[in-house]
Amino acid sequence: MKRYVERIRPGRKIDANSAVLLPFKADGKPDYADFEKHLVATSKAGIVPAVNMDTGFGPQLTPAERVDVLKLTRKALGTSPFIAGACAFGEDVDLLRGYKKAVAAILDVGAIPIVFQSELFAEGDVVALTKKIVAPAPKALAFELGTMFAPFGRIYSLDDYRRLMDIPNLAGAKHSSLSRDLELARLELRDRHRPDWKVYTGNDLAIDMVMYGSDYLLGISTFDPEAFALRDRWWAEGDARFLELNDALQALGAVAFRDPVPAYKDSAAAYLKLTGRMRDPLVHPKCPRRPAWEIDLLRPLAAQIEKAKKA
Repeated sequence: MKRYVERIRPGRKIDANSAVLLPFKADGKPDYADFEKHLVATSKAGIVPAVNMDTGFGPQLTPAERVDVLKLTRKALGTSPFIAGACAFGEDVDLLRGYKKAVAAILDVGAIPIVFQSELFAEGDVVALTKKIVAPAPKALAFELGTMFAPFGRIYSLDDYRRLMDIPNLAGAKHSSLSRDLELARLELRDRHRPDWKVYTGNDLAIDMVMYGSDYLLGISTFDPEAFALRDRWWAEGDARFLELNDALQALGAVAFRDPVPAYKDSAAAYLKLTGRMRDPLVHPKCPRRPAWEIDLLRPLAAQIEKAKKA
């Protein structure tokens, strides 16, 4: 417990990034109009959007659809920054070539690639592999993904994590183990080995990891980017209202990211419709669904968040 208390970093500006939900229509095609609207709202809130991630169904999209998302995002955001998942799923080439092709497409639109894991990362030297993939990028990010999110996910050893830090053009890594202790170990290693390295929490069940030095690239933040931006500002300003708003957002995370975890995207679609951010969003046809009464769980949570925002 002491190691957590000693890590608290009040007044720190949080590097905020959000994996943006890609909604779908009843015909199974992406709803790019609502997606664009949500992208712009996320960016205007002061949070950097991340596309072609799990929340944006990057692994389920075709390579051509992922490129469409990249081009649409750049057009919608103008010169504002965004992150994009470098995926090789569905490519009619070997996986390494597919990753290199994906990184090239991301760089073509001036975005920052984050290497999304696949079966290629299941074993072997992930550091050497990552170095090959990100070689052309001035700045890139790595990604650890727990198997609760995807069966091919892999959490690296601390030794491999340290070696990732030694890749000069890697600026940080998203950590999605849902384990506070594993993330804390990475923060401690970061402080010793490479202080400018960013540990982006992907722990939607512990969004207060920002209090201990993590930044974030979360899926839960797509539910209400404005609330996350306000929470982050209150932390930087030392405003105690951070606590109540963080608790309200965490209550939402606990519901949305219950088993089966991948169904959180269906919860996100329901929440975004409930709060008027999207018209009638659906999820990718292969996404697990929540029960019809999900909205009854989300409604009081939305009210709790609105109350905390107005405190």
